[in-house]
Amino acid sequence: MPKDNHTLEESSDSSKDIGVDKDADDTTDSHANETSDSDADEPIKATEDLENDDLPEEISDEDKETIKKVASDDNLSQAKSYASILVEQVIHAKETFERSLGSLFTSAFTAGLEIGISFFMILSAFALLNDVIPSRYAMVLSSLLYPIGFIIVVIGQSLLFTEQTSLLSLPVLNKIEPLHKLLRLWGIVIAGNIVGGCIFAALMIGLGLHMHLFTDHAIDVYAEHILGFEWWVIFGSACQAGWAWLHLVTSARDTLSRIVLVTLITGSIGFLGLHHSIVGNIEVFSALLYGNTVSLWRYLVFLVVVLVGNTVGGVVFVAVLKNRTFLFEIEKVKEQAAEARAKMDRRRF
Repeated sequence: MPKDNHTLEESSDSSKDIGVDKDADDTTDSHANETSDSDADEPIKATEDLENDDLPEEISDEDKETIKKVASDDNLSQAKSYASILVEQVIHAKETFERSLGSLFTSAFTAGLEIGISFFMILSAFALLNDVIPSRYAMVLSSLLYPIGFIIVVIGQSLLFTEQTSLLSLPVLNKIEPLHKLLRLWGIVIAGNIVGGCIFAALMIGLGLHMHLFTDHAIDVYAEHILGFEWWVIFGSACQAGWAWLHLVTSARDTLSRIVLVTLITGSIGFLGLHHSIVGNIEVFSALLYGNTVSLWRYLVFLVVVLVGNTVGGVVFVAVLKNRTFLFEIEKVKEQAAEARAKMDRRRF
């Protein structure tokens, strides 16, 4: 921005809601009034933290400036707005779409291994508690260890399906990326998560059996706790799990806050017994390998139902509805900016 515009911005009263200059004091000289004329003709200027290069070329210059204004909502003492969070997600999605297939698969494979730590800890705790308290209470108490794997995934920024990929549908909803690229990305992440999870189940759950941390009976009991419902119940539970915490993770501003939020949300998922596709894959596949009650067909049907449920919960309830909120807030910012410019024009005359 030119130097004279910068001078006016420093002398003006700041406004977080509309992001435009207010009238200068009555003592402001004629030079400031001239800069005011040039400001009225320019798009809304916003934070320097977000550059035009960060946004897709398909977006108009005016919309880019408006989005940058929304993204500048960065007061640490206040919760971030929906629009500010979704701007973050669109930028993150743009970077993820540009990653190589090998990078995506490796990250997803790593997440599949990391998330298995949750089940390993839960199963060990359940086997221990089941000997001293009723099975129902042992199941509930052991589920409180559910967040451990998720925390590791979030800190390591690995790609876990639903937790870090459902909001990648935002660029598709805004016609920035084609649908086939999103489906390809999902396919790679799901494949990496499932392969990583199955390898974890084959190696680490088998190791736990030989270390006598738990028994094959405990594996069967926990698998039936996951599978013992009609398909539509599992689907609804998976929808709820897919919706539960996607948006909250992005609203956190530091590692500690992220850990607290992930612990609360995933702890609730585990406590309620909601179905998560990648953790559930490890739980049921372990029973397929080492238990006595799960067949291959039962495992595959479960995996398909819970994957679809998580996707619907993440995409429909989060991406579509939150995206509409994002668009409404963008329009609101535009209207406020237009009103501010009109008010400045009236004052000049």
